[in-house]
Amino acid sequence: MDEISRYSVENPLDPEHSLELPLEANERDEDIHPQKLPLQQDSAITKAEKVERHGLSDNVYESPVKRIKLEQSDDTESQPNNPIRGERRKGVAPVKPEYLVFPTGADFNKGSTVADDDAAEGAAHQPSDTRSGGRARKREKSKGQNTHRNFGSSQDTVGLCATRANKPELSPDECPYGDKCRFEHDLRKYLKEWKREDLATFGGDCPIWQIKGYCDSGWKCRFVGSHMQERVTEDGQKELCLVRSSQGSNAVDAEIRPEPLGSGTGIVNEITTQNKTDLMKRKFQTPKADLWDKSIGSQGWKEDQQPKPQNEQGKGDGLNNNIKAHSAEADPGEGQKDNRANFFEPPLLPSEKRKIYFGPETPVLAPLTTQGNLPFRRLCVERGAQLTYSEMAMSFPLIQGQKSEWALMRAHRSETIPPAYLPQDPAVKVYDNAKDLKFGAQIAANKPWQAVKATEILTKLCPHLRVVDLNCGCPIDLVYRTGAGSALLDSQSKLEKIVHGMNTVSGDIPITVKIRMGTKDNKPNAIKLVDRLVYGGPENDNLGREASGIAAITLHGRSRQQRYTKSADWEYIADCAALIKDFNSQTDSLADTAQEADERSQSASGKVYFLGNGDCYSHIDYFEHIEKAKVDSVMIARGALIKPWIFEEIEKGQYLDKSASERLSMIEQYVRYGLETWGSDEWGVGTTRRFLLEWLSFSYRYVPIGILEHLPPRLQDRPPAWKGRNDLESLLGSDNFRDWIKISEMFLGPAHKDFRFEPKHKSNSYEIEAEG
Repeated sequence: MDEISRYSVENPLDPEHSLELPLEANERDEDIHPQKLPLQQDSAITKAEKVERHGLSDNVYESPVKRIKLEQSDDTESQPNNPIRGERRKGVAPVKPEYLVFPTGADFNKGSTVADDDAAEGAAHQPSDTRSGGRARKREKSKGQNTHRNFGSSQDTVGLCATRANKPELSPDECPYGDKCRFEHDLRKYLKEWKREDLATFGGDCPIWQIKGYCDSGWKCRFVGSHMQERVTEDGQKELCLVRSSQGSNAVDAEIRPEPLGSGTGIVNEITTQNKTDLMKRKFQTPKADLWDKSIGSQGWKEDQQPKPQNEQGKGDGLNNNIKAHSAEADPGEGQKDNRANFFEPPLLPSEKRKIYFGPETPVLAPLTTQGNLPFRRLCVERGAQLTYSEMAMSFPLIQGQKSEWALMRAHRSETIPPAYLPQDPAVKVYDNAKDLKFGAQIAANKPWQAVKATEILTKLCPHLRVVDLNCGCPIDLVYRTGAGSALLDSQSKLEKIVHGMNTVSGDIPITVKIRMGTKDNKPNAIKLVDRLVYGGPENDNLGREASGIAAITLHGRSRQQRYTKSADWEYIADCAALIKDFNSQTDSLADTAQEADERSQSASGKVYFLGNGDCYSHIDYFEHIEKAKVDSVMIARGALIKPWIFEEIEKGQYLDKSASERLSMIEQYVRYGLETWGSDEWGVGTTRRFLLEWLSFSYRYVPIGILEHLPPRLQDRPPAWKGRNDLESLLGSDNFRDWIKISEMFLGPAHKDFRFEPKHKSNSYEIEAEG
């Protein structure tokens, strides 16, 4: 190579002027994966940017830093007792050499496309960078999130009128709009011209019809061919009719009456339209929350505003003092009738609530925004998840009766069965496992009255709830700025007040919280907060009140500022666990003494449970955290998104090397559950596709343990470019969202022409964006 070509390369935009390279480069070493190479299909601008940014040519020139590392690696390899190839490098998944990919044009830094996991929580605020002094900065690889994502729409070109949707062709209901109706009334025309062709997946049979014997979507179903037929009427006319399956035989139904979405498929906690309307019109009664807000909520924590006790027999909760049962000695007549009308049932104390249990045999699926939907939870429960939570719901929209927020409260009947229970802890008081269940609801609120009111509404309308969990760790800027989520970590008296109020109105359902270490990296305050929630704050003495009565606390070992960068701090989690353990042991040692705390204000289980959360990716991690950090159980989030069978691994105590076909069958199962949840019409298919793609945006990160050199796998590790043991495994590991869409089309057919999908993280579509 001559002197000019060694330090310059042809400019794709202007061949007459060459581009300068950083330094002389050595030959590429296969152990050091290079940066992105110019691809054949790249535009001239993209090629020029890559060459200028990375110093790459056809001969692969390395940056000075990598050249130094390469020289060091050569020196190290020459030492017989320190081989470089077998060592595990921090932050890099240890893929076996035979599965690494090094062809020309390959993506050698595949794993680094995911910078962090804010996508699991929602959009983050990206502050403007003014360091360039107003000058245009060099175009860099896209990072952060695609905010304001648009998913397009999935609808029929012209919809079928609701008066025809579930009726035989010749017996429709009368449309109140007549000829002015904007929907199609001619059934045959709708099926031929406006509705897309039926799906051929699942053998062409409608999954909902197979379960229920009929399909709520009626003629709109994308599998309608499996439950329709043409018959001849008595007067000789041909009529299209829907078919109902009855004990294995098909029978023509005069009418298929649609039921609430999900009914008949095992979905519970489904509230009625009337309840939503009452909430929207403020007609739904919440007497406990209203009385609490009147007596305590609106008066805050100031001593001069505290409610005065209304009986002379000791101190007690302000709400209990205001709820008076009138004796038979009350004056007769109208006064007695008024007293009867004003009677309220006193609230259950924390000690009177349902007993719950957390232990090593109860791994917990964390509440996950977007991805923690009902089909995904079903998938995890079938693989051993013992406890689940809804997606985080905002309290105020729940109070307003918003349909989208109440949809998050729906659960499957598999989540209503008791969790696993292997009693080992003598501190656990009489616990009736048969009365327990798996599903809990999580809410967020920035005002005490919102949390309290939403809790009372939830406990009235959702009969299948294990606990109501208050989110105090959500780092989303939109939530944080309103004072909800992790903002409550800096308002600890307010948080304690909220928990106390929720306990007051929740009936027999216990209250739990999920927190982070703090809002700032260098100022963790979770230990102080845990102490306050367990022992009670100084304001309790002024208000004549005991501790908050919290049943369980979950700590995510990161701060709000940290988001998902770095590793979770399990040493800090262990410190908090020690505080909880000390409280539980003190409770036992002080029993039957003058210093014993009031049992009425303590959890019904006789102890406060403590769970850890962060970076659990294998059964090794799970049991190590329980053993070393002394937590009762571990809550799993991203680890479950990447490999839902982590709960199987925990149950069996071993790694499971799932084949590509097994993983594909999980995707098929998810699609079935999605259609059962959202429907089999065009809208339901589009919704199922969208949430499937959201899940695939995490599951592609799974690197099969069969191709790893070292175990255990680490959640924060990012793999170099790798190939699977077969083509399907390589496809499932692709970070290109177009491949995810291809996978979805295996079960849901071609996407609707108006369907759009943008990955939450911009780097997943970097090459596509670079091409304009």
